[in-house]
Amino acid sequence: MLCALCYSIIPAHYNTKYAKTLQYSIKKKRKHVHFVPLKKNNAGLYTCGPTVYNYAHIGNLRSYVFEDVLKRVLKYNKYKVKHVMNITDVGHLTSDADEGEDKMEKGAKREGKTAWEIAKFYTKAFQQNLVDLNILAPDIWCRATDHITEQIKLVQKLIDKGVTYETSDGIYFDTTKIDDYGKLANLKTQNLKPGARVKLGEKKNPHDFALWKFTPTGQKRQMEWKAFEKMGFPGWHIECSAMSMKYLGKQFDIHCGGIDHIPVHHTNEIAQSETATGKKPWVKYWLHNEFVNMSNPSTGAQDKMSKSLSNFITLDTLKTKNISPLAYRYFLLQTHYRKQLSFSWEALEAAQNGLDRLYGIVKSWKDAPKIGCAEYEQKFLDLVNNDLNTPEALALMWNLVKSDYPVSAKKRTLFKFDEVLGLGIKTLKYKNIKTAIPDEVQKLLAARATARAGKDWKESDRLREEIREIGFQVVDSADGHGVKKLKI
Repeated sequence: MLCALCYSIIPAHYNTKYAKTLQYSIKKKRKHVHFVPLKKNNAGLYTCGPTVYNYAHIGNLRSYVFEDVLKRVLKYNKYKVKHVMNITDVGHLTSDADEGEDKMEKGAKREGKTAWEIAKFYTKAFQQNLVDLNILAPDIWCRATDHITEQIKLVQKLIDKGVTYETSDGIYFDTTKIDDYGKLANLKTQNLKPGARVKLGEKKNPHDFALWKFTPTGQKRQMEWKAFEKMGFPGWHIECSAMSMKYLGKQFDIHCGGIDHIPVHHTNEIAQSETATGKKPWVKYWLHNEFVNMSNPSTGAQDKMSKSLSNFITLDTLKTKNISPLAYRYFLLQTHYRKQLSFSWEALEAAQNGLDRLYGIVKSWKDAPKIGCAEYEQKFLDLVNNDLNTPEALALMWNLVKSDYPVSAKKRTLFKFDEVLGLGIKTLKYKNIKTAIPDEVQKLLAARATARAGKDWKESDRLREEIREIGFQVVDSADGHGVKKLKI
């Protein structure tokens, strides 16, 4: 059965000054399509990896959980997946406008280490995050600094095709040289005036982007290479094109990343790759996940979790609050990857309670898994094949758990579901299982969280007492709340 995927472009609620233009783009272009690979029964998958100058925050990690589900669904459908993920350890500047400091150099100054030491440390930290979240490792890890030769050759190919120009600070791609620049984000309809998006400097056009940056005169960088008769380093976008094509070919099936990559990073990848190879489309299917938002205490608004806003939370922070990484994975699966997700400690604790309850139930099932529940398995396949509908897949999972099917059948089918969900249901040794929280208590907790958010303290207190009457005590803290079973 073919996997139905969404050809994803910027949704109407994407928070940029181009939003009104893009709403029209959505109505005209957004659609579901059946996945048809370039090579039968195979899927080439490239996912944008981290810039390893700091820890990944849990908003960043949403991308990798979504991509892991996609990969698992493809495997569930018997596709042979070749997954490539980059490690950006050079070239990512602090501004999308090709201005500012290289993030790796900035990280090195911050911590008093070399850029190479920073890259090694945060690469290991990121890879541990993937292990903690039960994310399948890519088949190929590729570091930008290991593929400088490939990037230089790709820049030279673009120079030879006459689509570049040189300034005092680098070699730039001239976006006016191609007719369909910005097609992924519908940039052509924006009619930007020079300087509206960025300060032009020596750029000819606002959307032109750096392929290769020159080391400023009189300076020496930790990461620099001799090319084009000067010392310099690659632009951010060129690495993904060079490395993806090295390992997946001049055309491949699927490219993923966060939604913020669409208007600049992925748009520029398409422009340089299709110009260099003449292959259109360079990538058949683009999928992007939405943001995780945090409440801004000063404005009350929901802001994207980001390092630049200093409002981010790491996976290790969750661990210090007794929230398991798999509970965060479960939390993410409850919302479709293309919908914005509001983070709260209450919601995360509810996810932890739900996952603990699931583990506890499965632990209590003593029968060995046997013939599964075919009806449920078909419904599950239909749901995950429909643009990775994990919220409904989880609802179906709970319906199965509560059903009257024999335990042996439920167990086998639940284990099959977990090949996609990745919650560790089969392999977990069921250690440190918390007391299962009844559905009734979880509903009351959710209602109480709503009351507290609305500052209805009277209703909050009433619900606290109702929970107590059932035999559970609410434990409030500055970061949220939980419950514990009262001793009799």
